Amino acid sequence: MRPVAELNDYLAEVVGERCDEALLLRALTHRSFSYEHNGQPHNERLEFLGDSVLGVVVTDTLYRTHPDLSEGQLAKLRAAVVNSRALAEVARTIDLGEFVLLGKGEEATGGRDKDSILADTTEAVIGCLYVSLGLARADTFIHHVLDPVMARSADLGAGLDWKTSLQEVASAAEHGPPEYVLDAEGPDHDKTFTARAVVGGEVVGTGVGRSKKLAEQQAAEHGWRLLTDRAAEVVATTPGVAPALDVGTD
Repeated sequence: MRPVAELNDYLAEVVGERCDEALLLRALTHRSFSYEHNGQPHNERLEFLGDSVLGVVVTDTLYRTHPDLSEGQLAKLRAAVVNSRALAEVARTIDLGEFVLLGKGEEATGGRDKDSILADTTEAVIGCLYVSLGLARADTFIHHVLDPVMARSADLGAGLDWKTSLQEVASAAEHGPPEYVLDAEGPDHDKTFTARAVVGGEVVGTGVGRSKKLAEQQAAEHGWRLLTDRAAEVVATTPGVAPALDVGTD
């Protein structure tokens, strides 16, 4: 486990001020560690708070960024950003799992890379920033880590899910539904999955992740981008051809 001060250094670089270190340590304390250490305070209250702060910041951003979208479309975009998978990926980009205090059981079963633990800890850190430094600093951190996710989500199709979006594109191009070929390696508690998205007999995207779902989503994203780019090239180079794909957020 890496020292909490190291994470605090990173947060200070992002938001311009250091958190209360004792509170940050609590944000990193999983309940499994608490149970093994005489009920030491854990991060679930901060997670509860951080979830609400995150929701407000993301909702406000989407509302202002997409003035023409309906309430239902905004709700879909928010769900694509504020979910365990997206938050876990954010946590991995900053190596948050390396700072979490875990019980021996969670440690032994790969808890440092579980989506649920990483997502919950991300929310707890947001809660810590809010309590320790205020909404403006929490807002800065959320935008720092989630703006790329919000930008990607705006590209998704009706289901706000890369697999759904790839299926839409494949259907518009009159291919059959995408298929996914999966391989796995590593021990049961620490497997790495590789997924290949196949459309019309062609591998159009490959993804790697700690879960089947993550690997398939990544493969689908790569496939969606490839097929969308191809369709755009046809439209650009063929006079009189109108776009055949509707990949908006309706």
